[in-house]
Amino acid sequence: MNTGQMILTMGAMIFLSAIVLRVNTVTLINTDTQYNSKFDILATSIGNTMIEEISKKAFDENSLSSTLTKTNELTNKNQLGPDGETYSQFDDIDDYDGYSYSDSTLPSAIFDVVCSVDYVKDTEPDKIDNQRQWTKKITVMVSSKSMEDVVTVSTLYSYWVFR
Repeated sequence: MNTGQMILTMGAMIFLSAIVLRVNTVTLINTDTQYNSKFDILATSIGNTMIEEISKKAFDENSLSSTLTKTNELTNKNQLGPDGETYSQFDDIDDYDGYSYSDSTLPSAIFDVVCSVDYVKDTEPDKIDNQRQWTKKITVMVSSKSMEDVVTVSTLYSYWVFR
């Protein structure tokens, strides 16, 4: 083999190595994207399940036994959260404020779930209000060490009285 053939062979090997490296990089990126998508879907499902569970509860501790007609009858902002109950005894929406747990039931990852409940005006649902309002915003944040992002699911829940 002469020098020209050796240079062509070396060039071909470098070219082949570059192609193999690029194919491996694309494969790893695609696999990473696929896992992130799966984790995001699972996290969204966990968040929506928690929202559904919370929305089945009473609007406020004070609305359990009577119909409320004034906002000052609602629980104060600084008293949102469980009032002596444990998770299995939560009976109204604001009991979930500050509630968190780790979901390890799925074999793929451990998800950390954090719930918050805040008062909001119905005209400004993205702005937390320190005053008692007829609308509460439920926010569930789901994260995992296996995920790149935190998935946040939220909904509004309002108190209505029909006469």
